[in-house]
Amino acid sequence: MTTARPKTVSEAVSLLRNRELSAEELVRSCLETIEREDGRIHAYLDVFEDAVEQAQAADRHIAAGARRPLTGIPIAVKDNILIKGRITTAGSKILKNYVAAYDATVITKLKAAGAVILGKTNMDEFAMGSSTEHSAFGPTKNPRDETRVPGGSSGGSAAAVAAGMCLGALGSDTGGSIRQPASFCGVVGLKPTYGRVSRSGLIAMASSLDQIGPLARSVRDARLIYETVRGWDPLDATTVAIDGQRPKAEGRKMRIGVPKEYFGTGLDSDVGKVIRRAIPQCQSLGAEIVEVSLPHAEFALAAYYIVMAAEVSANLARFDGIRYGYATSQAANLLEVYEKTRAEGFGPEPKRRIMLGTFVLSHGYYDAYYLKAQRVRRLIREDFASAFKTFDFIVGPTAPTPAFPFGEKTTDPLAMYLADIYTVAVNLGGMPAVSLPAGSVEREGKELPVGFQIIGKWWEEDLLLDFAEKAESVLH
Repeated sequence: MTTARPKTVSEAVSLLRNRELSAEELVRSCLETIEREDGRIHAYLDVFEDAVEQAQAADRHIAAGARRPLTGIPIAVKDNILIKGRITTAGSKILKNYVAAYDATVITKLKAAGAVILGKTNMDEFAMGSSTEHSAFGPTKNPRDETRVPGGSSGGSAAAVAAGMCLGALGSDTGGSIRQPASFCGVVGLKPTYGRVSRSGLIAMASSLDQIGPLARSVRDARLIYETVRGWDPLDATTVAIDGQRPKAEGRKMRIGVPKEYFGTGLDSDVGKVIRRAIPQCQSLGAEIVEVSLPHAEFALAAYYIVMAAEVSANLARFDGIRYGYATSQAANLLEVYEKTRAEGFGPEPKRRIMLGTFVLSHGYYDAYYLKAQRVRRLIREDFASAFKTFDFIVGPTAPTPAFPFGEKTTDPLAMYLADIYTVAVNLGGMPAVSLPAGSVEREGKELPVGFQIIGKWWEEDLLLDFAEKAESVLH
């Protein structure tokens, strides 16, 4: 056996199957990196004490000739995904002692595939944020520049992958929460079609927008994890059964649409240069590049923050101090239990969104705000449906800026929300999208990654990943 440390899932799978590396060696290497690095980066909220035992069990399976897709591969999991018997906080004080009673479906599938689950990663509270600064347990730092945020809300998962503290990770994406931190940390992040991966066992933020997906160092790795967790689930009525693989891109000339609305004044000039250099490189893959218009793109952010907040208001109503989670110790009556528990248990960002959501759902404002936002949502989806009649993919920047310094946007919520300006439309429409590293920009002597977003047609993740893997080869 060798102690050489593979950098990717696909490389590790090959080494493990050929008995050139043991799962125990691989996992111990990750644990050593966590011990050395995570005191500074704070990507993990919990590192599992049985990780080595999981690895030893994986080695026994390999020795017995078992060929499971991810046997022995160390994976990290965002802390809003339930793992039976483990504390699951969703980054919030109100759930700081909550122990999950069952496994999320994606965890059941990871375990069945032989993966070693290393631990739970940090996140913005209830997935509400774009920087992981809103975690009740302190922020995660960007491994590329520790003075800057890793993105959010899946910032812990992205930072863990980027720092080599795992080979892959699961995150959740409600408005860009996988893709934006992937962009900031220089890794690959995939948001699947809504309904392609089960949400059973995912602590809900906004149920019509949330989707679990992988973060990894390469498109091939993201595909391996995605193919493990995808599929219909009887525990999630929004999942869809699709038999077989989708068509491959071989032999087809791809048509790529570039939305003119994505290159306005809000885009950082240096980021814009990186993306404009990346787009023509797709032509070397035999793709035709054409400008396209998405007429309602400018309304996506406003519509998203109304729809999302309304669903947050409904989903977080269950956290009342009675059934589970944190409860205040000082209350004179039941009403005070509710009031004080939620006042003490929730941080500023969940409170802000609960209040906004309750307002837009209230009598007299439902039609003016929530119903109008849902109509805009339909128009945004129709914009993409129209574009996909002509184009195979839509491409552009993942985020308008590189990773920003801690504290730069925390006092201005609207500035923070603008970090999601290019990602939220994908969740409103339910399409799949992937963010790839496309280059970097220099800030204060540090090279900061820039993400290139590729948006695909509904249910065609295989085509999307085929093209993304080819694009990855020319963008590096």
